[in-house]
Amino acid sequence: MVFLFEQTPGIVFLIMAYLNIEIKATCPDPEFVRTYLKNNHAEFRGTDHQLDTYFNVKNGRLKLREGNIENNLIYYERNDQPGPKGSDFQLINLPDPRQLKEVLSRSLGIKIIVEKKRDIWFIGNVKFHIDEVPGLGSFAEIEASNKYADLSKDELQKQCDFYVKELRIREEDLVAVSYSDMLKQKEKETRKEPI
Repeated sequence: MVFLFEQTPGIVFLIMAYLNIEIKATCPDPEFVRTYLKNNHAEFRGTDHQLDTYFNVKNGRLKLREGNIENNLIYYERNDQPGPKGSDFQLINLPDPRQLKEVLSRSLGIKIIVEKKRDIWFIGNVKFHIDEVPGLGSFAEIEASNKYADLSKDELQKQCDFYVKELRIREEDLVAVSYSDMLKQKEKETRKEPI
């Protein structure tokens, strides 16, 4: 689904709404995941050094992603649960996010900033991330999305389940929350530690 809006005469923004079925898991062996993806002819899109700025919002999550590959404003709503979960999201591609970051920072306030190194891979409509997040460790993500193919929620769920098994992701490896939530929790725990 695509929404068009014109903010300034002559400048049209595309807002695209999609569905992901996705998982995030701790990844004790990122090389195993890379090897699996290479052996299964996944397309490597590159390594993105990303800075995700999360803003204070009443509903869902709003983040501005700045990277050397991806630069987007992303709003999403997702239940925090381990295992495959639906995520309804809207995405605006931004050629230069700096001015928007300034406006959103002043108007909404920054909740947290997440820095990561992300390898991006694709097999068809399924996107794979191998992430290194300072202070948190290594993670793998699987996103089966209708952004790249006209598939139902059930079909996306089957794809996600298939790759969870293929990548040998165990139940105890699954992560229910976002990196922003993990870092906020770590900040709270650090503040509670005696000096």
